[in-house]
Amino acid sequence: MKKRILVTGGAGFIGSHLCERLLNEGNEVLCLDNFFTGNKANIVHLLKNPYFEVIRHDITMPYYLETDQIYNLACPASPIHYQYDPIQTIKASILGSINVLGIAKRAHARILQASTSEVYGDPHVHPQVESYWGNVNPIGIRSCYDEGKRCAETLFMDYHRRNNVDIRIIRIFNTYGPNMHPQDGRVVSNFIVQALQGKDITIYGNGLQTRSFQYVSDLVEGMIRMMENEEFIGPVNLGNPGEFTMLELAEKVIHLTGSKSKLVFMPLPADDPTQRRPDISLAKEKLKWEPTIALEDGLKETIKYFKRILDL
Repeated sequence: MKKRILVTGGAGFIGSHLCERLLNEGNEVLCLDNFFTGNKANIVHLLKNPYFEVIRHDITMPYYLETDQIYNLACPASPIHYQYDPIQTIKASILGSINVLGIAKRAHARILQASTSEVYGDPHVHPQVESYWGNVNPIGIRSCYDEGKRCAETLFMDYHRRNNVDIRIIRIFNTYGPNMHPQDGRVVSNFIVQALQGKDITIYGNGLQTRSFQYVSDLVEGMIRMMENEEFIGPVNLGNPGEFTMLELAEKVIHLTGSKSKLVFMPLPADDPTQRRPDISLAKEKLKWEPTIALEDGLKETIKYFKRILDL
């Protein structure tokens, strides 16, 4: 049966892939975005579909519509973008959550919150499990995002407990793929753009800090499985447990691009986590989900995308 689905932040990196998948499955999709970090180029090919609608709106302001499901992705997600206007960032998480939860309550819609691995901060538990409460600096330069997302999870749980709103919470770990913003400051896009342009590749710290990277199609699959799950509300980690140092990632990008780029080392930014890897036991158990795209295969697709948009 065709569902009417609202995707906030639908023109963004992850949102655009989700909109396309939901349309391909025969749904009507409402993409709501203020285009602060979203990009029309990510969704322009979807506009010919009569069941796709774009709404330019800032989620910090109330909005009223009828819908069956809501995926709430609206929030700047890279440090460069979320630190540009930290007050607006925390408003997107908190006021945005209140507004979309209000829609869900009134329309009796199921709503999924795209939370983040940043709720774990610089973790003392490794790999990170959902029961871990995290180690977050509440007054640092990343707090507008980290604490905003933590508060959003609180709001979702309280709307669920108090108002019986049908919620789902996922915690997204590092994700990469086509439609990433070339200047978003994230490590995968930074490395690929620098390598393709023959510039020095910037490594922060000693390069031994680790991250795990999931390809965007794996994430979208996990999001949809979580939305369609009838019993489990989360939170649940969605990420790839394969862990790499920044040096290993840089070397792989140089190899795949055939670049002559050299590595340069810069001071580590404040509150930057030294390690990040999800425990996905819960996702395997509850959603029968785990990532399937190998890092090298995903990087090849991402490099192709950046070559096209950089006109190389």
